[in-house]
Amino acid sequence: MKKILLQLDVDPQPCPFDAIVAVDAGAEVLLRHADVKPATVTPLVHGAMFTRGGADLAATAIFLGGSNVPAVEAVAEQVKKTFFGPVRVSVLVDPAGANTTAAAAVVAAARHLPLADPTAASTLQAVVLGGTGPVGQRAGRLLAGKGVRVTLVSRSADRAAACCAAIEARQPAAAVTPAANDELPALLGSADLIIAAGAAGVQLLSDEQFGKASSCKVCIDLNAVPPAGVAGIEPTDKARTIGGLTVYGALGVGGTKMKIHRAAIARLFTANDHWLDAEDLLTIGEELDASV
Repeated sequence: MKKILLQLDVDPQPCPFDAIVAVDAGAEVLLRHADVKPATVTPLVHGAMFTRGGADLAATAIFLGGSNVPAVEAVAEQVKKTFFGPVRVSVLVDPAGANTTAAAAVVAAARHLPLADPTAASTLQAVVLGGTGPVGQRAGRLLAGKGVRVTLVSRSADRAAACCAAIEARQPAAAVTPAANDELPALLGSADLIIAAGAAGVQLLSDEQFGKASSCKVCIDLNAVPPAGVAGIEPTDKARTIGGLTVYGALGVGGTKMKIHRAAIARLFTANDHWLDAEDLLTIGEELDASV
């Protein structure tokens, strides 16, 4: 029974990156569909559900991707509604690579901070720059799920507040605070962790600002396009120390992101009822990191 992956992408052209990773991770047949919408996804899902039965359903899976994150999430909701009882297949949700990237960033931070201990994690303060973007929102959500106090920083205070409200709706106990960019100087001195998740090629933290992060223990810059999102961090940095500070660049985190992505694809084919979202991908990343 061949392993078939249905790649459903909301963009006009399915992402080749996702396709290549899928093949490398063990998908034997890749069926790619573009411009997928909630109104058009149900027949595609039916095709995956009804062509095989019983244990053979585990050999079919769905990947949901694309650059428009809200559009992917809307498609995901419709996919959930289409399944019924045991008649379903496993699904990986990773719009714009946001879930796997955010999971990898949190895994990297956990190598140096006590995120596995809820009591200790609750004493930590994280500042997420570009916190309303796809990766920033998910990094904030994952950190809040660990008990960390998180501030989402954005150009728009209103958008930051909306993103914090969305996290609190999923996690009522989450300690998340919105902030606008002009509030950043007041936040840096108390930050234990800084994650820069802004747009490519945009510097979010200057040398002068970075120097004010006196309590920071870990700083992760997820921007691989010059200039760096955080001044002084190179894309290839992986646990490089600057004084008492540990830094990671985009490529330094990227290796872990790729491992999580490939492992998640492989896991899809172990059962027909996996639904792998950000939290599940973080668990996969933690398992991979513990096995090294």
